[in-house]
Amino acid sequence: MQKKVISLAIAGIMLSPLAVLADDAAPAAPASPWAFTVGAVSDYLYRGISQTHGKPAVQGGATYTDPSGLYANLWGSNITWVKDALGKGSTEIDASAGYKNSFGDSKLGYDVGYYTYNYPGYGATNVATANGSFIGNPNTQELYGALNYDLGNNNSLQVKYSYATSAYFMGWYNINTAQNSKGSGYLEFNGSFDMGNGWGLTAHAGHQSVANWGYANYSDVNVGVTKDVGFGTVGFLISTTNAKDGGCDATTNAVSQGMVSPYCWGNSGANVTNGAYTQPTGGYRNAAKSTAVLSFNKTF
Repeated sequence: MQKKVISLAIAGIMLSPLAVLADDAAPAAPASPWAFTVGAVSDYLYRGISQTHGKPAVQGGATYTDPSGLYANLWGSNITWVKDALGKGSTEIDASAGYKNSFGDSKLGYDVGYYTYNYPGYGATNVATANGSFIGNPNTQELYGALNYDLGNNNSLQVKYSYATSAYFMGWYNINTAQNSKGSGYLEFNGSFDMGNGWGLTAHAGHQSVANWGYANYSDVNVGVTKDVGFGTVGFLISTTNAKDGGCDATTNAVSQGMVSPYCWGNSGANVTNGAYTQPTGGYRNAAKSTAVLSFNKTF
């Protein structure tokens, strides 16, 4: 039966001179609401801060976008900073949901949503111990809102603000006032420009404020180029920050020294315990220092 149906279908196409024309005139299939990405970076930067101690990361995600403007996203990457600080946790899994649309027929659009950063198996946290431990629950939740302006020809500008609603923003805790970091905020400006022939240019500037722990505040800037090579997109990015850097080793960066380099931590050596706080004795690195990043991403 199946062979007969196939034969009849082929015969019908051959006998009908309008078949090809009709097929060509048929409307294109609607775009899928799903988008998937896979990629790798030579260093995973989050707001200018290395999450992998300068090492590579493999990343991937999935996004569902409804025609109404509602969307949901799931994304993941390997990390090291949680393990370095708490002894466990080498994975980041982010989930977000939001709504985006434009103001009427204008080129100005908006995007609002909720973003969660999750670090499975992060282990025990050390908060407000007698010796001044500073690490709280690293899991973080943020509300965000953005305005997007379409410049045409695949060029766009964006201003965005994110506000931490969780008790701790990336685990920050004020050891002097016993206050958490809820209410931390990040203001950023982004530009994306199509240079033609598969080339793209990106520019970013942002400022992170850590509530109740101002010495961890900093600004970051980066510029990058991308190239569509057919089977994916290759990128090169240069990033810098003005985060405090008063030295980065086990001595100058000890909690008892006031964390003179707030984004400095070690990842090796024989860990030592000072009260309830355990820290590495080697492998110290300023995760906020200027750096260059190579990347590859594939969207399908």
